[in-house]
Amino acid sequence: MAAACVRVLSKVGASFLGSPAGRLTGTAARLLASVSARGSSRRYGTGGAGLGSRLPRSAVLRRAALLGAALGLYETLKFFVQRLQAEHEQEQEVADGGLKLTLYQYKACPFCCKVRTFFDYYGLLYEVVEVNPLMKHEIKWSSYRKVPIVMVDGVVQLNDSSVIISSLKTYLVNKQKSMKEIVHYYPEMKSVNDSGKQVTEYNNKYWLMLSEDETTQVYPEKGMQKEEMKWRKWTDDWLVHLIPPNIYRTTSEALASFDYIVHEGKFGTIEGFCARYIGAAAMFIISKRLKRRHNLQDDVRQDLYKAVNDWVDAIGKKRKFMGGNHPNLADLAVFGVLTAMEGLQAFDDMMANTKVECWYHRMQNAMLNHEGCK
Repeated sequence: MAAACVRVLSKVGASFLGSPAGRLTGTAARLLASVSARGSSRRYGTGGAGLGSRLPRSAVLRRAALLGAALGLYETLKFFVQRLQAEHEQEQEVADGGLKLTLYQYKACPFCCKVRTFFDYYGLLYEVVEVNPLMKHEIKWSSYRKVPIVMVDGVVQLNDSSVIISSLKTYLVNKQKSMKEIVHYYPEMKSVNDSGKQVTEYNNKYWLMLSEDETTQVYPEKGMQKEEMKWRKWTDDWLVHLIPPNIYRTTSEALASFDYIVHEGKFGTIEGFCARYIGAAAMFIISKRLKRRHNLQDDVRQDLYKAVNDWVDAIGKKRKFMGGNHPNLADLAVFGVLTAMEGLQAFDDMMANTKVECWYHRMQNAMLNHEGCK
């Protein structure tokens, strides 16, 4: 009986050692190798140099039992690892609805920063395509020539940062509607502005297209929805226009900003050199025009400080975020735009001269923990 057990275990063990699994269980492998090597010419109950003359049957059985236990432990651990992986994949599928998202962006663009902030907070998986700002080869397939652009499952194209955020948030709340259906709630409206330039706007871009019950779920307190929409619009209409005049305020700041843009962007060697010096000079001049267009003070930092302090005052002292205990879409929009200045002098000055620091650090933690998918 003992001989039969060892023969079977030797055959199973030999095949196991040749597999990847066998190579992972070093203890079991050494035990099996010992049994196999000594038992190849054994005859139990007779004389000779076989295993029977060197190893008692009880020892053989003990080794066989240890081998079986090692194999069982390995299979158990493998089962639990596979189970944890499956659960993680299932959780991720629930979090993003199984959507395949591709973001076409400029890394330093405030509107693109808004979209990345939304994706990161909700733990959505997405692929990034960095667009060359000069040639724009990466979006030559699109009639819409601005960024950000998000492609959903390679089929549905979402333009405009606020439309992207509103439509995907709608989908996350109500997965009964497909993205093809949802995108029709945000129709394009083309018009000509005061300068004679054709512009594209989108209806309803600050609205979530939800049922009454779903709206109550997202906005449990009266006034929350209107407040969120008001500050999302304020972010697009005012805050974002304060960024260029502040990061290109002086020639040295303009050069520092383009150092970052060239480093993070998709530029060739010559393109990068031209972008750094010609681009910095051009944006320094443009920032002065923007200052006049938006009636900013001579010291544009003061407008930035006031805007940021207005935001913090709107949150108040009793709330962690405008959304309460958790960020809402207005929190994500403001944070996303402000991240476009990180690493630059304007950002350091803002943190030192406003009340935004505590809120900003809370938002950073919310991003790192992907709190929106919990």
